[in-house]
Formats: sequence, structure tokens, C-alpha cells
Amino acid sequence: MRRFPSRCASLCVALLIAGSGPALAQRPSTTNLTCAQARALVTRQGAAVLGTGGPTYDRFVRDRSFCEATEIGRRAFVPTRDTPGCFVGFTCYEPSRGDRFGDF
Repeated sequence: MRRFPSRCASLCVALLIAGSGPALAQRPSTTNLTCAQARALVTRQGAAVLGTGGPTYDRFVRDRSFCEATEIGRRAFVPTRDTPGCFVGFTCYEPSRGDRFGDF
């Protein structure tokens, strides 16, 4: 009994998965988008991880329903192609003892 075809299939699948790694790791960068495009992306998806220039990135949400139950939101402003401080939505964070209310 030959096992070569199944090994070949396994190797092909492994190569496809390995080759897709860098593509999956790429995220849209706000510096390549207009303010309206970045805001629409977050609004449409509800939550999105966006690059904010160089190696930095963050998760932005449309509203608090995309945060964990114990988190609150903070307004998020990011650099975009046409605006240095574009409001794209909110970031979620765990409040400290001194925080009484979130931004939304």
C-alpha cells in the first residue's frame, strides 16, 4: 500500500497554511485610509483591529456592546490620510478605582 499521495496532500495543506500566515497578520492601517473610511470600517464591523502607523495598532469598537462586561470605553482618535486626529470610535479598557463613568 502506497502512502505517498496522502503525504503529498498533507504537505500541500501545510504549505498553504504556512503561506497564508503573513496575509492573515496584515491589518488595515488608518494612515492609508481617509477619516470617513476608517470610521465606516469600525461602524460596519462593530469592532476592528487597525494599524495606527508603524508597528502600532489597537482594537476599536463602535460602542460599548463590543467591550467585555467589566470594561468601559474611551473615545479613540487616530491619524488618517486626511486628518491627524480622526474620531473612529472607542477603545475598551478596564477602569481603575478612580474611574466612575466611561466615555459612552
